[in-house]
Amino acid sequence: MKHSLLSLFLFFFSDLPAWAQKPVNRSTVSGYVREKGSQEALIGVNIYLPGTSTGTVTNTYGFYSLTLLAEDSVTLAFSFVGYESVQQTVAFRRNLDLNIQLTPGRLLSEVTVTGNRTGEEKVSESARMSTIDVPINQIKKIPAFLGEKDVLKVLQLMPGVQKGSEGSTGIYVRGGGPDQNLVIMDDAVVYNANHLFGFFSVFNGDALKSVELIKGGFPARYGGRLSSVIEMNMKEGNKEKLHGEGGIGLIASRLTLEGPLTKKKSGAGSSSFLVSARRTYLDLLARPLIRAESKGEAMAGYFFYDLNAKVNYDFGRKDKVYLSGYFGRDKFFARETPKEELATKTNAGLLWGNGTGTLRWNHLFSEKLFSNASLIFSNYTFKISADEESSRRSTTGVETDLYQLRYTSGIRDFSVKYDLDYYPNPKHSVRFGIQSTHHTFTPSAVVLKDTEAEQFREEVDAIRVLESGVYAEDTWKPTDRWRVNAGFRLSHFQHKAVSYIRPEPRLSAAFVLKPDFSFKASYALMNQYVHLLSNTGIGLPTDLWVPTTDRIKPQQSEQIAAGFAKDFTKAGSLFRGLTLTVEGYYKTMKNIINYREGASFLLIDNPESANQVRWEDNVTAGKGWSYGGEFLLQKKVGRFSGWLGYTLSWTQWQFPELNSGKTFFPRYDRRHDLSVVGIYELSPRISLSGTWVYGTGNALTVPLAEYSANPHQPSRTLYNFLFSRPVNDYGEKNSFRAEPYHRLDFGIQFHKKKRRHERTWEFSFYNLYNRRNPFFYNLETKSGNAPGQPSTTVLKRYSVFPIVPSFSYNFKF
Repeated sequence: MKHSLLSLFLFFFSDLPAWAQKPVNRSTVSGYVREKGSQEALIGVNIYLPGTSTGTVTNTYGFYSLTLLAEDSVTLAFSFVGYESVQQTVAFRRNLDLNIQLTPGRLLSEVTVTGNRTGEEKVSESARMSTIDVPINQIKKIPAFLGEKDVLKVLQLMPGVQKGSEGSTGIYVRGGGPDQNLVIMDDAVVYNANHLFGFFSVFNGDALKSVELIKGGFPARYGGRLSSVIEMNMKEGNKEKLHGEGGIGLIASRLTLEGPLTKKKSGAGSSSFLVSARRTYLDLLARPLIRAESKGEAMAGYFFYDLNAKVNYDFGRKDKVYLSGYFGRDKFFARETPKEELATKTNAGLLWGNGTGTLRWNHLFSEKLFSNASLIFSNYTFKISADEESSRRSTTGVETDLYQLRYTSGIRDFSVKYDLDYYPNPKHSVRFGIQSTHHTFTPSAVVLKDTEAEQFREEVDAIRVLESGVYAEDTWKPTDRWRVNAGFRLSHFQHKAVSYIRPEPRLSAAFVLKPDFSFKASYALMNQYVHLLSNTGIGLPTDLWVPTTDRIKPQQSEQIAAGFAKDFTKAGSLFRGLTLTVEGYYKTMKNIINYREGASFLLIDNPESANQVRWEDNVTAGKGWSYGGEFLLQKKVGRFSGWLGYTLSWTQWQFPELNSGKTFFPRYDRRHDLSVVGIYELSPRISLSGTWVYGTGNALTVPLAEYSANPHQPSRTLYNFLFSRPVNDYGEKNSFRAEPYHRLDFGIQFHKKKRRHERTWEFSFYNLYNRRNPFFYNLETKSGNAPGQPSTTVLKRYSVFPIVPSFSYNFKF
């Protein structure tokens, strides 16, 4: 038995099974790949033996390891889109530490559109599917709403990703809701990724190094969400010189500074920092107008700001430490102090924001074993405040009545995470690790003080739970034709009243039918133990995060996907540089939750007991299905680059207590979704970009008819006629389909490189041909045109964004 187990182990982690092996000498080359000039670690660099399929890629921290037959010399190639490729011949009789610096290629980096690897790391040769890498340079070139470059809005242009309302950053991946996206930045979860009530995201592209979206076939290292993983990594900071960039736009400005903290350029003892800040000035622009119309001292406005910061220290080849964080706030406020002595003073506001912090330690145990330990903090808070102070005269003089309301909801996490990357040989790349998170949910915390009514209430509803997971996964090349990523995750959730332990198998595989063409398939089972209560589904700050309890079960999904991938690499071909992926998927979702009809997020009613969990009474659980096909044609390099993406999909939900238990389409179900994106380098100084999008209209619940009724007088009497009220008949839920959505955006950038800095003027137009896309519908009554002609009720469409021009000034030094 022991020998059988040993043989099986060696079969999976050796080039040959144990019985067929002959003694061979092997050596391992390992090291870090960084950018020349900044020493920034490069993620996903392709390292390979030229002319063979043997190779690997760098991990999140720029580390690679490759075990080969020991020879007198070996030639290794290092390639990365946007950088000049490097080939290096080295003596290879023993283990080798080889660090490489890649030089940025200005022309290549300016025409990169999608993906961040060269043709050698072909889409057709990777086991992974349903994955998109988004280079930051791409985000900065695509025309944006009001000039604010946005990571999430670029992701909305990808197949399989639906947008929310007009102008919003809502992400709906393969039929899932915004709560089913795991959004992480430097290992920390970001729970609400929206500014300005969903019109902008919290991510400042100047501070980011990489962005990756995973829609299916999830590697086992990810867990806790059903529909997607959006992983972002912040820059480390320039280790050689002070560098800065920023921009001034219509509604916000930003500035990023990075540089070394010590004089040593690289290696042991080197360190660097990054600080990036952004703030809008809508409140400053509106303040003079508000004061001019007020009879007293008044102020109202809205602003948001972001702050990203990171420092790192290099202790040598084996140890590195990173400390990073994000802090952002949105604030809407209104206060007024009338000039009259006996008057009412008011002060109200909304405040919401995220805070994250991550401390990471990289340690290299050997040339084949890399580890990372992380301590992670994440906090999201939403607050409502309302103060009213009224003065009145009484027999004893002037008395003051005070009314105060403080409402708070949020979620706070403390996490511990440990990951290991093991590279036994070129055919295997193994990852395994563990993570545990302590959640503190506050669905409702209320402080109410009313001196006139002699009332005071203070209620805090805090729920503490523990969520953990352990995983192992292996990227395996059993033959020249097969690529496999197999993994297993065991998730655990502990609430005071319930405990869950659930297995989550994962599998992705690719079979190379012929060079540059492969068939792929994947399966993933996911569990989600946190839920988002939303009336709108667009990620407003009023949405509540709540945990699984003994009354609310975990969400669960199963997804299968299959498709083809094709790389066009033949020299001289008209299609050279293009990649094509076609995928179909089917996903089921269980125990998804939604508000009951008429329920609200503001849970301030008196509970029957202090320990009652009130939010559970306002929700209902159901199930859903989503299936469809996706088409993506990309061109990664060249003066003209871009992509064409199309999605055909169906999503349906069913809740026993909604729509009489019948299935219905959720609001953001879209049958057809099409995106066309193009970037053209007219010259080194001028670049043009444009996007055109089309989508089937949202599924909405709108009034179908209106009639008069009096519930207290069922008979047709004069009283009933005089005191009846209008009642709307809505029919089935989301049975109305809005008009199709489409628009064209256009942008032009003028670049100029001066002696000590670069500057870019950008002019863009959102909705260039002024399409009046529907934002919402409402019933309105129109009077007759002539005396005696009856009035009519019509369904009216409202739009919010016509053509919107914008400009910005960007600089680097």
